[in-house]
Amino acid sequence: FSLKELHGIFPWLVESIFGSLDGIIVGWNLRCLQGKTNPTEYPVALDFLDPSGPMMKLVYKLQAEEYRYDFPVSYLPGPVKASIQEQVLPECSLYHNKVQFPSSGGLGLNLALNPFEYYMFYFAISLITQKNSPVTHHVSPSNSAYFILVDTYLKCFLPTEGSVLPPPYSNPGGAIPSPTPRSPAVPFTSYGMHHTSLLKRHIAHQPSVNADPASQEIWRSETLLQIFVEMWLHHYSLEMYQKMQSPHVKLEVLHYRLSISSKHHGSPAQSSYQALHAYQESFKPTEEHVLVVRLLVKHLHAFSNSLKPEPLSPSAHSHTASPLEEFKRVVIPRFVQEKLYIFLQHCFGHWPLDASFRAVLEMWLSYLQPWRYAPEKPPQSADHLARSVSEKWAAFIQENLLMYTKLFVGFLNRALRTDLVSPKNALMVFRVAKVFAQPNLAEMILKGEQLFLEPELVIPHRQHRLFMSPTLGGSFFSSWPPTITDASFKVKSHVYSLEGQDFQYKQMFGTEVRNLVLKLAQLICQAQQTAKSISDHSAETTASQSFFSWFRFTPSEMNGSYTGNDLDEIGQDSIKKTDEYLEKALEYLCQIFKLSEAQLTQMMMKCGTAQDENGKKQLPDCIESEDGLILTPLGRYQIINGLRRFEVQYQGDTELQPIRSYENATLVRLLFRLSSALNERFADQMDVLCSREDFVGRLCRYHLTNPHLIQKIRYSPVVKDRTSQNWAPRISLRFLASYRTLISLLMIYFIASWFYIGPVGCTFIILIGYFLYAVIMTFFSEGWKPHEH
Repeated sequence: FSLKELHGIFPWLVESIFGSLDGIIVGWNLRCLQGKTNPTEYPVALDFLDPSGPMMKLVYKLQAEEYRYDFPVSYLPGPVKASIQEQVLPECSLYHNKVQFPSSGGLGLNLALNPFEYYMFYFAISLITQKNSPVTHHVSPSNSAYFILVDTYLKCFLPTEGSVLPPPYSNPGGAIPSPTPRSPAVPFTSYGMHHTSLLKRHIAHQPSVNADPASQEIWRSETLLQIFVEMWLHHYSLEMYQKMQSPHVKLEVLHYRLSISSKHHGSPAQSSYQALHAYQESFKPTEEHVLVVRLLVKHLHAFSNSLKPEPLSPSAHSHTASPLEEFKRVVIPRFVQEKLYIFLQHCFGHWPLDASFRAVLEMWLSYLQPWRYAPEKPPQSADHLARSVSEKWAAFIQENLLMYTKLFVGFLNRALRTDLVSPKNALMVFRVAKVFAQPNLAEMILKGEQLFLEPELVIPHRQHRLFMSPTLGGSFFSSWPPTITDASFKVKSHVYSLEGQDFQYKQMFGTEVRNLVLKLAQLICQAQQTAKSISDHSAETTASQSFFSWFRFTPSEMNGSYTGNDLDEIGQDSIKKTDEYLEKALEYLCQIFKLSEAQLTQMMMKCGTAQDENGKKQLPDCIESEDGLILTPLGRYQIINGLRRFEVQYQGDTELQPIRSYENATLVRLLFRLSSALNERFADQMDVLCSREDFVGRLCRYHLTNPHLIQKIRYSPVVKDRTSQNWAPRISLRFLASYRTLISLLMIYFIASWFYIGPVGCTFIILIGYFLYAVIMTFFSEGWKPHEH
């Protein structure tokens, strides 16, 4: 094919591979392509899209001819799209000199991208646009072709060792093609002080562009990272996006809006302006999306940590450092930190309270531990917890203080609303506690907080937002001595650049957060008790299983109580894991926040470790009132999460309780009429017999009366005066309507027939046997719960 023909089919080929932007064309569906399920297509796709494969060779071939391809602005992340539609360029240099207005009669704005940018835009955005792809089998995201390609591209264009391989179709000494400049007639408000790319700053000091082959290397690396970050981490609310912009940008936007509103004739920007304010993005990242971002974070840590040690002479550094080395130094603070922080905040605030949050959690913990991806591994030792965090990471911790402190508070608020009896939720609490309990980490976080709270003596308050801002590229390469004032300045700049000047910082080791930790520790204790109770209940249930369970009958159904719980599904192994995770998490929290034994003892007392006479859990937290017990907010939380419960029992007339599933409805009604007739006919005689003080009176009371049940029944928090209620002597035959009783009688009659005992004789033996049993029980206890026979 000629270059002109390849230029024509390139957009069609890219769309055929990655799918259309509107999601109608699925393409190769790389996210669902795996080696186990697609053994033929999987290696072919990886080879074709490999950095040295046919597709990338085509990209470089077209790149050399400076072709441009239109990418619709309408498919960019929401905040960026709204900003461009209002004719305000984002700060990211990726969009500069690329926005083009359509010709007369055209539709929408477009970005004029070179082949490499066009290919990577489609590759990155396919992770988001192909959410509803048909999946006929379980797909593991980390084994998909898409995940492998992301890892391959990162290793190729952001190498931890050596340099980026040159493109195969680059001309010897060829210059980097620059994007087509935007027409000067297009009225755009630029962000003015946006940072220049590392590539342009490096080339500016070269006598000739063609003389520096490293320029191609840094251009592809920076472009790839910018595209990945913009597509995957730029999906947050418009309000937050505007909050991140510099003050001078807001002023320019205001002037532009005033100039637009002063015009009387219609303007395309007016509808965009209205759309901007009406815009509310509903972005819900998937678990696969988060896993890919975690892969990006881990590789960027390894890429940044592969930076060569700085030479002793500052002057030597300025002449010998390659653009790739400079890129490693600033890749995280300039390109990733701000957007990843907002992305994590969005996930912490909107992700469902279930086990799928583990993906977000591990991404966050990966970012917090850059030392895990350092080339120099710590010496292996038997005790993994003995490895302390080196002091050389103090600067990273201080310049990412909010990542550690504010997001930790966000996790605490989530943990307080989750069911910690679940092994997966308990594991997440354990993971966070274990990471923050690493020796020396809590001390360095505390040092960062002290630097932020340090009074300002040298640095003006109004400069905070500009120090670490990406708009001032040179400040990232500063080699000033690390004085206390400079460290304090960096921490303040980090906090104010992310949260604004009016941000009220909540100390991680302050009183308020400490109280949240104590509350979490209390819930951990309660969850441990609940897990133990479930384990005991499960053991009792297993031991008490009998033949009659086949007939949907259990002892809990006899007395009308409900003891079931969703957590009963948890097996013994899972309960054991839960207890281990919670125990270690509590130990780590005590190490981090220096909780004393006295505080733990007091906390255990508040958990209500005392058990009642039956060895069951206490009631939910309540307060006494005139109308009985009223649930507190803690009590409602305990019921919702299954930590405690009321033993639900029927408290009315036992003869009038609803017909149960193990009873015959017809027999219940007939026996109720018979019992009512007998009680009405012999009421006076039964009352006289039960009032006697001799053995006959005790025997009649055992059969015919209902003693006070206040010691055994947990009453409703609403009905309070039922504890004083006592029923008159009466006969109850309802037990004969139970399927269990009927089957038991049939079995007895059947067995008796083997010994040639007729129905009348068998009935007589049953009555004599029960009478002897009743006499013996009367001797032992008069207060036994009545069987009402």
